[in-house]
Amino acid sequence: MTAEAVRRRQAVCAALGVALVPWPRASRAGAQIEEPLADSVRGALTAAVADRAPPKPAFERIEDRLAYLRWLGQASQRLKKRKAEHQTRIEFLETLWYESRRAGLESSLVLGVVQVESGFRKYAISSAGARGYMQVMPFWARLIGDGDASRLFHLQTNLRFGCVILRHYIDTERGDLFLALGRYNGSRGRAEYPNMVFAARRHWTWPAAAG
Repeated sequence: MTAEAVRRRQAVCAALGVALVPWPRASRAGAQIEEPLADSVRGALTAAVADRAPPKPAFERIEDRLAYLRWLGQASQRLKKRKAEHQTRIEFLETLWYESRRAGLESSLVLGVVQVESGFRKYAISSAGARGYMQVMPFWARLIGDGDASRLFHLQTNLRFGCVILRHYIDTERGDLFLALGRYNGSRGRAEYPNMVFAARRHWTWPAAAG
């Protein structure tokens, strides 16, 4: 890392109020491509991002609540090596479960995307400038958010943007998850990235999972 890169990183960390830690390995994210959005699409995405409902699950049936608790316990155990602190791990999983369900996505798929994109590193930054767990490009904050790209490091904000964007790409590709994942990564039509996510998703899928 050059001296200039170190200075830039120190400035970023100071602005975010986070400790300076060893520079993470390169993130997997390519570069989501900024494309023109119809006003109706932009409005729908903006509304989806702006809704601030709290990520607290509610269940009508006890069976659903028990399935969720089993999923939370199993997922927490599998995530332990990557996030050692119990409360941080549970908060992450609760938020991811809520945001994935809210967007109509499988939690195992979103966990697979996070694993491939950032390796579960909250402050990951790709060479293209994508940020956070789901490696959201800053232009999305301008298109459908309040314009503050630094907020993409916030847990719920990052997962909210990532899930909404992935849902948008799935709808754009008429349900073709292979093409949607490629579009998310900026590598539409190529197999490497979707195959990596599919493989990671299998790690987070088990019988009777609530996610």
